[in-house]
Amino acid sequence: MSEKPNEGLDRRDFMIASIATVGASAVLARDAGPANAQDTAASSDEAASGASRGTHYTGDVIDGKKVVSVLDVDDLEPGQKHLLYFQGVEMPTGQHWYVSVTVAKGAKPGKRGVLTCGVHGDEMSSVHTVQTVMNQLDPAQMSGTVMAVTDVSRPALESMQRRWPNQGRGADLIDMNREWPGNENGVTPTSRHAGLLFNRLLRPNADFAIDFHTGTTGFEVTAFNIGGMDVPEVKAMVELYPVGQIFDNHVYPGVLHNAFMEVGIPSFTPEIGAARVLDPGMISLFVEGTMNVLKHHGIVAGPMGRTGKDVNVFVGNSAFPILATAGGLVEHLVKLNDKVEAGQKVAVQRNSFGEVMAEYTSGVAGEITGQRSDAMSEPGNPLVFILFNQPTPAGIETYPE
Repeated sequence: MSEKPNEGLDRRDFMIASIATVGASAVLARDAGPANAQDTAASSDEAASGASRGTHYTGDVIDGKKVVSVLDVDDLEPGQKHLLYFQGVEMPTGQHWYVSVTVAKGAKPGKRGVLTCGVHGDEMSSVHTVQTVMNQLDPAQMSGTVMAVTDVSRPALESMQRRWPNQGRGADLIDMNREWPGNENGVTPTSRHAGLLFNRLLRPNADFAIDFHTGTTGFEVTAFNIGGMDVPEVKAMVELYPVGQIFDNHVYPGVLHNAFMEVGIPSFTPEIGAARVLDPGMISLFVEGTMNVLKHHGIVAGPMGRTGKDVNVFVGNSAFPILATAGGLVEHLVKLNDKVEAGQKVAVQRNSFGEVMAEYTSGVAGEITGQRSDAMSEPGNPLVFILFNQPTPAGIETYPE
């Protein structure tokens, strides 16, 4: 790559305090001394090298699908779709969390794309987007490979909640999208699971990667892409989506697309509306854009669909958060994608008597990119995110995932 993808991350020292604790846990996991890792087919040193080691089948079969602990897509038969399970981290019972893997292996060689979703367990539109893309692919007509992993954080998906439930030190919830690239010998199962997936499944099979998300439970977002536009390979991909907003920012350490970027694999994150629901309108936009990306890389043939050139794309490099200062019922005065000016009133909040307890105004000029969808709010909850531009992004940055 012509530019180091983590330079933007170094420029933007913007981890907020609420993220710092999770980040510290991730650092502790990465720096932890040798531990007794679960017995898997390849050492963590081999896995971290990213070198091709060949596919390792465990010998297990689940619902007719073979289980692998290491995958090299070059080993798979070309011109076919392959449905597998990947053996993830162990549960407290000693059994494993298994992750669903679909590989469309083209009849001809070419680029290798990886599509992931389910890193957060409440993000349904992202799952359906990836499934729809994979259902449109005909391996007999493809050059290259597309691998989809649709349930990365399997225990979170089982209860359709954002975070991974961990019982290591009492009930805890871990945001898996602060754990990447993980550590196979880490101090939490989430870190270990991330390490296994990244080292043995994702990184070795990716020339580019797209990690799909939505807003979180109680907070809805627009259709937009997150990525560092200072990286030409990323800029070329995000501009192929017919969506109205691009967040030009490298965002938090520990997110999956940054783990790819740090090892030289171009990657970005689409955000597809609200959590816990399917949004067919938004899904179709991201299916169209992802198919454009596959055409861009020569994996599938055919004319490009609509791109960012066909819509009025707003590109911002920062997201301005408005947090609730009171408890009560929230009334929004603007809608997603609306343009706002600095000083414009965007929401009011009322108590149980209907009295106005707080009024909220924008501190910047930009576009609404996220709003709280739950009608009630406690103090401190994000109410609105506004995508905007500042000359030199610095200090605290956050985004509405």
